[in-house]
Amino acid sequence: MLLKKIDLETTQLSLDELLAELDANTEVLLTRGLAPVARIASAETKTVQGERVLGLHEGEGWISDDFTDELPDSFWLGQDE
Repeated sequence: MLLKKIDLETTQLSLDELLAELDANTEVLLTRGLAPVARIASAETKTVQGERVLGLHEGEGWISDDFTDELPDSFWLGQDE
């Protein structure tokens, strides 16, 4: 994603012109001097890099047998056993 920085103190662009700077792969960072003020991104910005594939990493994770067991009071009280 491309980030364009625009200083509000020096720019002569109107709001319509700022919005025209946006596209699906561009964000505009508005600043006052060096301080960031706002970030403007297109509503059509795509954040997902690809289609999700069900079962892609099947069998690579596990859950412990005691996952649903109650935790001891020492855990909740911050005491070491």
